[in-house]
Amino acid sequence: MRILKVSQTYYPFLAEGGRPAKVSAIAKHLVRLGHQVSVLSVDFGIRSVEHHFDSLQPCPWGWRAEKDGVEIIYLHPIFRYRTLTWNGGLARYCKEQLPSFDLAHIYGLYDFLGPMLASHCRRLHVPYVVEPLGMTRPIDRNFVLKRIWHRIFGAALLRNAARLIATSEQEHRELSEDGIPRERVLLRYNGIELEEYKSLPTRGTFRAQSRIAPEERIILFVGRLIPRKGVDLLIAAFAEVCSVGGQLVVAGPEGERGYLRRLQELAKARGVAERVHFVGPLFGEQKLAAMRDSDLFVLPSEYENFANSVAEAIACGIPAIVTDRCGISEFVEGKAGLVIPRTPSALADALRRLLSDHSLYARFQSRCPEVAANLDWDALLRPMVGLYEELRRKQV
Repeated sequence: MRILKVSQTYYPFLAEGGRPAKVSAIAKHLVRLGHQVSVLSVDFGIRSVEHHFDSLQPCPWGWRAEKDGVEIIYLHPIFRYRTLTWNGGLARYCKEQLPSFDLAHIYGLYDFLGPMLASHCRRLHVPYVVEPLGMTRPIDRNFVLKRIWHRIFGAALLRNAARLIATSEQEHRELSEDGIPRERVLLRYNGIELEEYKSLPTRGTFRAQSRIAPEERIILFVGRLIPRKGVDLLIAAFAEVCSVGGQLVVAGPEGERGYLRRLQELAKARGVAERVHFVGPLFGEQKLAAMRDSDLFVLPSEYENFANSVAEAIACGIPAIVTDRCGISEFVEGKAGLVIPRTPSALADALRRLLSDHSLYARFQSRCPEVAANLDWDALLRPMVGLYEELRRKQV
């Protein structure tokens, strides 16, 4: 099959959240299965990262790159606000290239790329599926603008999609509650590249770089620094439970201006500033090294459609604490960690329990490989490929 992936942000712009890494992993796996895969995305400074590609050259629609057998088209943004862009070359690309694809797969909402591509798909009779990435319900900033977007673009985008893809039972349930029939939604969990975790960095690498002693317990958070993720709750719980020893590592880009400073001030006010490390975004080997050296992964988020970072931590053998508002919680609970209500007391109790109950910790750690195996992309993508084939047959 010839498949078009449509993603406002894509590799190598990994600081824009989990979408670029996820779509890249799916595209690579589909190529390995013998499909022709192209990705349509936006140029957020491609010349500064051209060393990441197997090839890169200008094309009539912007830039054309190749990575791991995947063709990537980066459209030139005429207008940009944060990651929202109006893209030059899109209409021409759709006219010249879209009819050659068997289907399109659109990732995420709240941009112009997906809705515009979908309108061309409808006109040219190319089926498309939408993977909302947990965005159907506005949860962060710009609530009014997001509601306006839904009225102007979202209703038609979702209504005319051949199918929708949910990445957790939580999202599947929410889509059903919002009036989308369950039979129109395929449940396909997010996955991980198990091969990447078979050869982890040497233990102690991250500790040495961060000057953390071997005997210190490390609690790790990885994610964007925004209020929804709950780093403030984690700092408060860490200060309560680990009043003497232990280190808290907070890894991720600042997603809201001034929020990093607020977190630093909170750590100082709680008397743990010396033991809270704000290390910025970590990718690739750096992230694996941090996970390899950590003892516990914590994500006290108010809402997560899935939470890829938790899956990555589990693949590194780290038990996790997550809230019951994270889509991945069904994989964690009773297997690789604790699932808790999002309250300060519940978080403190969970930290205290896993840091003191060595038998429970060892049991969770021993089951991490089993949980990781259930999140292997190779198995998770089969139903989605089946859906693609079904849509292609209907077009013949």
